[in-house]
Amino acid sequence: MKKIEAIIRKSQFDDVKKALHKIEVNFFSYWDVTGVGNEKQGHVYRGISYSTSDIQRRYLSIVISDEFLEKTVNTILDAAYTGNVGDGKIFVSEISDAYRIRTKENGNAGIN
Repeated sequence: MKKIEAIIRKSQFDDVKKALHKIEVNFFSYWDVTGVGNEKQGHVYRGISYSTSDIQRRYLSIVISDEFLEKTVNTILDAAYTGNVGDGKIFVSEISDAYRIRTKENGNAGIN
């Protein structure tokens, strides 16, 4: 099993969510997060530019079976892409086990 953690633009979240549902990744968690990165956002208010170093993003956490890894990562890459600095990052890590509390199933049965 793998855990995918993706940090994406909030504006791309609906596109990513729809794309994940199309490939039958129907369960994942997400949070609104703030971070600091290479993107330099700025706001203009009444003709005065204010720069901000904090960037609003959405953080997704998805646990999947190994055979869905490439498909899921490629789906996020395609749906979150704008071509501009600040599109986000994807991290993949190993999960040793998962349990479904209701049925006490574990492994792939615990996440599907």
